[in-house]
Amino acid sequence: MSDIQQHHTNLPPMYQNTAAPAVGLGEWIVTLIVLMIPLVNIIMLLVWAFSSGTNPSKANFCKAQLLLMLVSIVIAMVLFFGMGLGAAAMQQ
Repeated sequence: MSDIQQHHTNLPPMYQNTAAPAVGLGEWIVTLIVLMIPLVNIIMLLVWAFSSGTNPSKANFCKAQLLLMLVSIVIAMVLFFGMGLGAAAMQQ
């Protein structure tokens, strides 16, 4: 076996690039406009986050957005009930 053939047999196998195509500017603008509509935004976030046909970067964005919404709701509830308990304690 020649040196060239031996060199080629020791190379790692070539893999195809399976990266998802980038989400374009227009699609991001439409996404952000849809997310401004009340109630529709929550439904579309759930659809885009957990649909198998959604671009992975868009799905990750939607999952992060849902997580931030959930954290914001929890913080708001804690503050609301905390202030309510504080106000009730001041009235006694």
